[in-house]
Amino acid sequence: MTEKESSYIPRLKAQYREQAMPVLMERLEFKNPMQVPRFFKVVVNMGVSEAKENIQALDQAKEDLTAITGQAPQIRRAKKSISNFKLRQGMPIGLRVTLRGDRMYEFLDRLVTTAIPRLRDFRGLDPKGFDGFGNYNLGLKEQHVFPEVTTEKALKARGMNISIVTSAGNDERALELLRVMGFPFKKDQKK
Repeated sequence: MTEKESSYIPRLKAQYREQAMPVLMERLEFKNPMQVPRFFKVVVNMGVSEAKENIQALDQAKEDLTAITGQAPQIRRAKKSISNFKLRQGMPIGLRVTLRGDRMYEFLDRLVTTAIPRLRDFRGLDPKGFDGFGNYNLGLKEQHVFPEVTTEKALKARGMNISIVTSAGNDERALELLRVMGFPFKKDQKK
């Protein structure tokens, strides 16, 4: 590795260290910078239900998810058979990618600056997507909002679930972390 490659810091990571940490320390009244909430990991899940009839659909979804995240996805298989869905145990039905470190910050940067503004009729993220422990879940209806995916190759729009795991501990701190990092949440209507 050259010196230039090893000194690279993702834009969102630098923004967190230089701008967000001091603001969060002041707003949340922390004395130690180690108390400030941070991102642990991002998990991206994509369901590929048509893979049980057509294995090429799984290959195309795998290619799309690799282009979006920059990391090869793990194939998820059915845990048990369900006859109503014509599903057998062990059949491939989804893909999962867990991002940490610099790849996680790069993905979050592209999600906030490029993909979310491309959503149709977007009015802000729902602040009710937290799970009570400071982790945020967000669903996208199609993968075409990411510029890495070509619409000519990926004919079928597939949805994905994005889980952002933080060290916040509760929803208020996690919401404050995501707002400071530039996530566009809906404004409160009660004012």
